[in-house]
Amino acid sequence: MGKGASVNDNVLKKVLLSYTYVAIWIFLSFTVIVFNKYILDRKMYNWPFPISLTMIHMAFCSTLAILLVRVFKFVEPIGMTKEIYLSSIVPIGALYSMSLWFSNSAYIYLSVSFIQMLKALMPVAVYSIGVGLRKETFKSNTMANMIGISIGVAIAAYGEAKFNSWGVLLQLGAVAFEATRLVLIQILLTSKGITLNPITSLYYVAPCCLVFLTVPWLFVEFPVLRENSSFHFDYFTFGTNSVCAFALNLAVFLLIGKTSALTMNVAGVVKDWLLIAFSWSVIKDMVTPVNLLGYGLAFLGVCYYNHTKLQALKMKEAQKKSAQQDEEAGLLMEQRSERDGENLIGKSNAQA
Repeated sequence: MGKGASVNDNVLKKVLLSYTYVAIWIFLSFTVIVFNKYILDRKMYNWPFPISLTMIHMAFCSTLAILLVRVFKFVEPIGMTKEIYLSSIVPIGALYSMSLWFSNSAYIYLSVSFIQMLKALMPVAVYSIGVGLRKETFKSNTMANMIGISIGVAIAAYGEAKFNSWGVLLQLGAVAFEATRLVLIQILLTSKGITLNPITSLYYVAPCCLVFLTVPWLFVEFPVLRENSSFHFDYFTFGTNSVCAFALNLAVFLLIGKTSALTMNVAGVVKDWLLIAFSWSVIKDMVTPVNLLGYGLAFLGVCYYNHTKLQALKMKEAQKKSAQQDEEAGLLMEQRSERDGENLIGKSNAQA
């Protein structure tokens, strides 16, 4: 009875911890998205400089990551060679900088709710690019599901009250760059046995992003900021925003480390609905019935995709356990046969 109660208590603690990690990640992700919208939107804080905002994030995250790795020794750096950095980290950093630049730019032109609807295309982009780069196997039923998600997003876009073509192109570009980055992480890092947690990722990738963003910033935003003599750096606003962005990376580390990447995907679906509700009720963005119908169809497709990924993971784990059990059974058989052989030799010697 005591053992059963302790097992149940341990299970309950693990479940509560998992829900806590999910809640922290949803809260921080929610906060960063709304905060970025507030800063960049012309009707709110009115600071429409997405490259500058992203560079502030990258500079802050780079500084903290260097302190945590080099000074406080919070995590150990991996054995990164010059060849791996140039061939793997630099392309990933370039794609990440473009993804952040484009996604932050979209907040100037589109509502938070509509951006979340467009982000439902992420599984479509990841799967399609994975198939194109031969990282994923083409399956007709999976592709049919991806087409269904795309149709749902198209319906949501058709029903958008404040549709902006440039904003949509920016967000679609951000999805494409982010999906390519995720696939390249698997190809360039994971396949080589290189694993980076969010702190080491920021340690290696954030300075690289900062360098890449400097080029468009010099031509696009720096001339405007230089002419705007009335601008004074708001340390509280940008400092708080940067802290939230860094905390979000730590929350990702906790969530994936203590649960799984699939849990984060499922939590992301919940977060998207919360953001849509917040955008409609608090920011007063217009959400039409056609919006909700289209996103509802896309939502079902994303849920089905997550379900199939979960089933595939369970099957993989079951095959792994079965292989381990077969290996253990084989070792036991070998040990028994060795003992039987030794016994036979001992008997024959005794008879002799």
